Amino acid sequence: MSPTRGFAVAADAVDPLAHLKARFNLPTGPDGLPALYFAGHSLGAQPADASVEVGRVLDEWGHLGVKGYFSGTKPWVSYADDLSADLASLVGASANEVVLMNTLTVNLHLMLVSFYRPRNDRFKILIDEHAFPSDRYAIASHARFHGYDPREAIVEIKATGGEDTVKPEYVIETILSHGGQACLVLMSGVNYYTGQRYALSPVVRAAREVDCLVGFDLAHAVGNVPVNLNAADPDFAVWCTYKYLNGGPASPGAAFVNRRHFNDEAMPRFDGWWGHDIGTRFKMPDWFEPADGAKAWQLSNSPVLSSAPLRASMKIFKEADMHRVRRKSMALTAYLEAIIATYLSHRVDLITPSDPEQRGAQLSLRILSSARDAFDALTEVGVVADWREPDAIRVAPAPLYTSFDDVRRLAEAIGQAVGAPITWKDESPST
Repeated sequence: MSPTRGFAVAADAVDPLAHLKARFNLPTGPDGLPALYFAGHSLGAQPADASVEVGRVLDEWGHLGVKGYFSGTKPWVSYADDLSADLASLVGASANEVVLMNTLTVNLHLMLVSFYRPRNDRFKILIDEHAFPSDRYAIASHARFHGYDPREAIVEIKATGGEDTVKPEYVIETILSHGGQACLVLMSGVNYYTGQRYALSPVVRAAREVDCLVGFDLAHAVGNVPVNLNAADPDFAVWCTYKYLNGGPASPGAAFVNRRHFNDEAMPRFDGWWGHDIGTRFKMPDWFEPADGAKAWQLSNSPVLSSAPLRASMKIFKEADMHRVRRKSMALTAYLEAIIATYLSHRVDLITPSDPEQRGAQLSLRILSSARDAFDALTEVGVVADWREPDAIRVAPAPLYTSFDDVRRLAEAIGQAVGAPITWKDESPST
């Protein structure tokens, strides 16, 4: 990977996904031009056809009213079905194991009802250090609900030796060593703070070895890195659709429930009418008859309007192919890392692992002095990134709408912000 300006030009010229950038609307910077948008790990860019999909729903609502539930282009009663199937394909699961519903933390609570089942002295939950705060809040509340002190029930899998990220072997060691007191392992697919990617299958195997159920928060993984849930075989997973999936602010979440749990009548679950079997749902019976598969965990109507933009994004993902997305992602982050190592290593540290297999599109950068001032300087020149206390800037070159030249311009902006302007090796100082 050549840390030069010329590399960006050459890489963009042969990028098979370059044309997809035009399929997104990007925010405008202070100069009136599209901003350098590196915040897809927080909120993905807007697909240009999102307004078309939302407009279609609005038009049919206006023309059909309540009849839109059973007629129109995409009847609302089944509006989420093909989206759920698309998501299942993206995460390597069967169509009936995935359902688009609610939002991420709501779905996590519903999964914890079913899968956090403390017994006797096995009541602990293992999570990765720097897990997203909402995950911690959720599991703490379930621990309290079952009568346990969260300070005793929650065990963090922490980095050691002053490192920022957890060695893969230590993840497994921690699970095995605490397994006798734990009943659930809940890990991120990609850690939101460090950007570290965890291999799912080894986590599942270790959890099984100590008789723990296991689930994943894939909010920062789906649409970012390849995911194969049938191969990894966890008990459940949850994720949102507004980050790398570009579904829009507060777009619905999704959940995966492993098929082996479908017929477990002893499993606790909160029921709602949208989780009732579609064949008898509208007969309004007094008894609950669960729908097939993961749909049984649904509670209420599918949020049609907020699901519509996701339809535009999923079309782009199908065209792009996740394998090509991943290849470009690895090249983009490698290019940015090479630039930082060559020109900015005295001002910027990389928190995210250098091993491409242990990261996705996000790089978390530690600015070694005046970090907040550097972030504010980036914002002023039209870089949209993300600040995390105390000294980290998270940037995500999302492959669908980020070019190699965007990364080059980001690096130049970082250099200016930290007081180390870059003079490229393939240009003279006066160029």
